[in-house]
Amino acid sequence: MKTISIINLKGGVAKTLTADSMAHVLATLHNKRVLLVDNDKQGNTSKAFGVHSYDDKSISDVLTARRLDPREVIKKTRFENIDVMPANMTLIRANMEVLMDSTRPQQTRLRSTLNAIAEENFYDFCIIDNAPDINISTINALVASDDVIIPIKIDKYAFDGLEELKEQIEDTRDDLNPRLRLAGCLITCFIRADAEKQGEAWLRSRPEYPVFDTRIRYSDKVTESTFSEIPIVEYSRRSGTAMDYIAFVQEYLRRGKQ
Repeated sequence: MKTISIINLKGGVAKTLTADSMAHVLATLHNKRVLLVDNDKQGNTSKAFGVHSYDDKSISDVLTARRLDPREVIKKTRFENIDVMPANMTLIRANMEVLMDSTRPQQTRLRSTLNAIAEENFYDFCIIDNAPDINISTINALVASDDVIIPIKIDKYAFDGLEELKEQIEDTRDDLNPRLRLAGCLITCFIRADAEKQGEAWLRSRPEYPVFDTRIRYSDKVTESTFSEIPIVEYSRRSGTAMDYIAFVQEYLRRGKQ
């Protein structure tokens, strides 16, 4: 099971859209079995797949409970190949509880759970949708991941926090997870304006930030699909956004074979 963290310290850059679309494309077009982990207290991924709840266990329990059976947390969706580990606002409290609990390791709790899941050889991919923050739950995600993908919406503040995030990835690799790799930055919400082209050129000129060739174009269909709780590739297959996510997943898989 390959584990991928989708993360950026900025909000509004299509992190959740990227995580959900990647999972949907892998599951429906590539016949891969995907575990989608919602690691954001807002729970938007959980809502998108109809599993958001305060009555059932969530990633908060994964981080705080001892000897938890992962099957108690994972929820089925209407997609045969997509399961979700949901999140909700209890993740705020869970982050605090983990930091106050010095009786066992704090940064490796999610990895332990995902390792147990991986041993069953059921899922091909695990995709983690992270909050726009560096807290103990996102550190847990980096420790558990093989690859990191950074969605970037190019605007005036596009690169704020990028250096700090790269430093956190490197620190995690050095201290806790030597296999962690920055797979690349993914340009999202692209509208071909001159300023965006200039920002893209700057990003691609920086060798320390690998950038995927595929850009995700902006489309009004994304907002419509969000309200309908239908993945963009299913809602509007011919939209630029949908076609770009299909191309992006193909590019990611191709790069993984090189």
